[in-house]
Amino acid sequence: MAKVKALFQAVLFIILSLWISGTAKSQDSLRWSLANDKSIKWEVKEKESHIDHIEMSGFFISTIVHYGVEAGKLKQNVHLVFPMLRTIPNDTHASLSYEIDNEKIPQIKIEGKPVEEYPEIFSIKGKLCYESKTLTGISIKHQLFPSTDQPVFIDKVEMTNTTLNPVTVEIPKFVISDTTDAGKGVYGSYIIKVSFDKEGSFTLDANESVDFAIIYSGRKLCEEDNYVSPEYELKKREAFVDETFSDLVFESPDKFLNRAFAFAKLRAVESIYLTKGGLMHGPGGGRYYAAIWANDQAEYANPFFPFLGNLAGNESAINSFRNFAHYMNDEYKPIPSSIIAEGTDYWNGAGDRGDMAMIAYGASRFALAYGDGKTAQQLWPLIEWSLEYSKRKINSEGVVASDCDELEFRFSAGDANLNTSSLYYDALISASILGKELGIDQAQLAGYDAQSKAIRKSIEDYFGATLDGFETYRYYKGNDVLRAWICTPLTVDIFDRSEGTVDALFSDKLWTTDGLASEAGSTTFWDRATLYALRGVFAAGYTKRAMDYFIYYSKRRLLGEHVPYAVEAYPEGNQRHLSAESALYCRVVTEGLYGIRPEGFSVFSLSPKLPDDWNSMALRNIKAFSRTFDIEVKRENEKISVKVFNKDNVFFNSLIENGEVVTVQLDR
Repeated sequence: MAKVKALFQAVLFIILSLWISGTAKSQDSLRWSLANDKSIKWEVKEKESHIDHIEMSGFFISTIVHYGVEAGKLKQNVHLVFPMLRTIPNDTHASLSYEIDNEKIPQIKIEGKPVEEYPEIFSIKGKLCYESKTLTGISIKHQLFPSTDQPVFIDKVEMTNTTLNPVTVEIPKFVISDTTDAGKGVYGSYIIKVSFDKEGSFTLDANESVDFAIIYSGRKLCEEDNYVSPEYELKKREAFVDETFSDLVFESPDKFLNRAFAFAKLRAVESIYLTKGGLMHGPGGGRYYAAIWANDQAEYANPFFPFLGNLAGNESAINSFRNFAHYMNDEYKPIPSSIIAEGTDYWNGAGDRGDMAMIAYGASRFALAYGDGKTAQQLWPLIEWSLEYSKRKINSEGVVASDCDELEFRFSAGDANLNTSSLYYDALISASILGKELGIDQAQLAGYDAQSKAIRKSIEDYFGATLDGFETYRYYKGNDVLRAWICTPLTVDIFDRSEGTVDALFSDKLWTTDGLASEAGSTTFWDRATLYALRGVFAAGYTKRAMDYFIYYSKRRLLGEHVPYAVEAYPEGNQRHLSAESALYCRVVTEGLYGIRPEGFSVFSLSPKLPDDWNSMALRNIKAFSRTFDIEVKRENEKISVKVFNKDNVFFNSLIENGEVVTVQLDR
């Protein structure tokens, strides 16, 4: 029977490999392609029809632009969100929103006739750009982007005469100014303004241009309407994008992965809002702003930020833990799942989702990777409290009980789920390491070590199961259908059932054209589960299998029909570009492919998995552990050469086995 099963799994793997290979080849005709300026581009075909949407964010605004063509003609509307212009009731979704269709904006006239735009090319690199032709010989270039630090969104336009004769362009006076009802705003009335920054009649000689901007803004009624310089705002946005692209650079032979990683860094770090409660990283998506969650922020994004080194990202992480810490209590009632409304309120509608395990996991990993003792000391009480809370929730069978999981009753999670216990296990390990750095009592840390061993055994005893012929995990007691989150143990270095789990994840029971189905037989998918799975499969050493699916997924998200970032879910939310999913994408590389795990303020373990068809790969300008350094991996016959260094020191330089775990010390 075992031989039959092994043969079946081998055949299944071959079939799936051929499917992935065939699908990858079909992606040669993806809608978008890579451009030489590190952007992606879509060259529009004549009379083509396609509409997409992208979210872009700054400290005081987020904008979802729906854009594309209908029978070749431009279609566009702009959905504005002002996270700090709070509405009543001041709940999770109380950010002022406003939508304006291009049809509401007066058309520019050329020789007295309204302009109709036919885009020829769209491009994206931290801003949405497109170049259009008209029927009157004028070319039009657009650059759409948010201000980095004002509640302003800009469509910067340049019109050029491409004919041999003078052409007259008329830009009409245009101002929309809507004042909201004072009774519906936390701060009274708000003013939404959309206007041209230039008006008049302009005669353009051959090759001559005129530029202007459509400026979208929001403010409180009591605030002044300040001047906005489109060129200055553009330069700030470009500088932010360039800085983000220059830090934590992934270099590999696969240009698609390199570009997808760069884009993911940007989306992960741009969605940070300057609230009255401090900097708050927010998911976005038109609904989730000026608030934090135990999963999106504490668990997903915060452990990544030290590696990128973005100041706002790190500060938002520290601030999120500060906000969660406000809700610690002597009775060990659960910390709310979400702190909302700029830190002034909370949401806990789903009860305890395993949030304390999420917080302990994220805070301890962040503190170690951030590498600052003072900050770690501030976070320690929250970590300690969250671990104690989780310990008190351990049931009679040795696993952590919770009301649900992060999917909040969308799918069954029983009384105790695999995700929560796995995160608690990892948090105990990281907290033990962190405690040693902080000089915490040895008896307490020995207790954490003992608890981690006990919970690991309980995870195997309680969740270990055979489902659909795969030696993997049940997600909760009584669960008899494969679930996407069976991948979580792999991400916390529990590999006891790795073979069966990997086979199950990539089987036709769970894998779909959009990644993992949340549950076998379901059409619902959440990218966060797919990204956890890819990270875990790399970590478990199944590099070839993980890489095939990672490349496939990356191309689909970067260059397919809905680009260029990881998404939240479908059908829920229409594949919103939630920000923390992009942080999870980056962690597939840093923690999966490279196997980086913090082991102290200046030490980490490293387990690079160089794919068989790659000769080298590198991570440049890593900013973790209070250092800036590079990691270079190169093939040397049957082994790999690993070098960790910066301009002042070589911290590690040795030949190792591919996938071998080594320790890197940075304090020498």
